[in-house]
Amino acid sequence: MTDIMDLIRATLVGIGGTIILDIYAFLLQRLFDVPATNWQMVGRWLGHMPGGNFIQTNLGQARPVPGERVLGWIFHYVIGIGYGLLLVAIWGSGWLFEPGITEPLILALMLLVLPYFVMMPGMGMGIAGSRAPKPYVACLKSMAGHSIFGIGMYLTARLLEATA
Repeated sequence: MTDIMDLIRATLVGIGGTIILDIYAFLLQRLFDVPATNWQMVGRWLGHMPGGNFIQTNLGQARPVPGERVLGWIFHYVIGIGYGLLLVAIWGSGWLFEPGITEPLILALMLLVLPYFVMMPGMGMGIAGSRAPKPYVACLKSMAGHSIFGIGMYLTARLLEATA
């Protein structure tokens, strides 16, 4: 990244991708009754980490953490911003001015390692959701969400490119 404007644009790309992912999740929930990610539980999981509890075997039974819903939502957007910055760090700031869809999709799908091998196990669902009620559904839902997020980063970059 060459300057502060590139950092701002990369941050906006991450935020935009996250907003599009949230719209997608909202529509799935409203139209098809597909449960959205419970960011409150993510906040609870994070909130137990300072005490050294990185893995919750039954997150629903874990002691609630003050502000866990807000913590989960902040984490969600910070991760989105981090992905936007990582995208530009890998493919260069030139991508911001000539965005292609391939790069954010590759990144979003490569980063499935994080929910599969960190978040799901840490939240008591096992590696790649193996302990979830429907493991394949959990994995496919993550894959679809990450794909929508990648498309969202691309669309946000195109919007920013058009307004530059």
